[in-house]
Amino acid sequence: MEEIYLKARAKINLNLLVLGKREDGYHNLKSVFQRVNLYDEIYIRKLKTNDFLLKTNVEELNNRENIIDKAYRKLKEYCEFESGVEVIVNKKIPMQAGLAGGSTDCASFLLGMNRLFDLQLSKQEIEQIGKSLGADVVPCLYSNPVLAEGIGEKITELDVGFSYYLLIIKPKISCNTKEMFQKLDCEKEINQPDNTELIINALKKQDLEMLSKHLYNVFESLVEEKEMIQNLKQELMKNGALGSLMSGSGSCVYGLFSDKKTAQQAYRNLKKKYECYLCTSYYSKKGELR
Repeated sequence: MEEIYLKARAKINLNLLVLGKREDGYHNLKSVFQRVNLYDEIYIRKLKTNDFLLKTNVEELNNRENIIDKAYRKLKEYCEFESGVEVIVNKKIPMQAGLAGGSTDCASFLLGMNRLFDLQLSKQEIEQIGKSLGADVVPCLYSNPVLAEGIGEKITELDVGFSYYLLIIKPKISCNTKEMFQKLDCEKEINQPDNTELIINALKKQDLEMLSKHLYNVFESLVEEKEMIQNLKQELMKNGALGSLMSGSGSCVYGLFSDKKTAQQAYRNLKKKYECYLCTSYYSKKGELR
């Protein structure tokens, strides 16, 4: 095998609780991650030299701070491979949007390199490397929905094959994850309802109404543009969404739809005003690492 093509799928958070700051500066969280069929395209090709070449369609990402560049350097510390690589990333997932665009690119790159060079890294080894690169990388290694705890490295895979429609809106604002956590640290106390088991049961029962009733994200109360986020949620609901939530630390807002026709009509209505993405939930029958 000389090259490999990967779909790095975005995620949404069906709930997101932050349970406190740790001594190492990270935060303990509790969240159900759902992969969706909105993805970046990644091409990895072996080179005859030992160079690492990275090209993206977003100019600001073509630098050594790109998480894929960091992942390559981390892999080189961990194991040997016979040549360098050229990586081409076609970004489709909006950035600073709460959809884990960078983390899913990193996760896909690690899995792709493992296959392309037959590195024979175990699941635990890939997760360990991913954990060192970012809190959302480990959950993004999985295709199925997962419950992520700790800083995101404690994973419980949910073996559910529930497909439903989503409409994601990216507002004009962007949210910096680090800054959002800093705001959270300044809050004295936030009452966070733990609906995790209700959400997991709804996924297992394939009950979208139940799922929609229990969506929760602690960061919704912290984003500066609260009114904008709430207006987007209301617009999605008016257009037929059963439930709506901001994903991650923001700024994307999504709505859950029970049928394709309603979701498509909502997309037609709202794309006139907003940057919209119509997609479905994603899961894999294979399970484990994707």
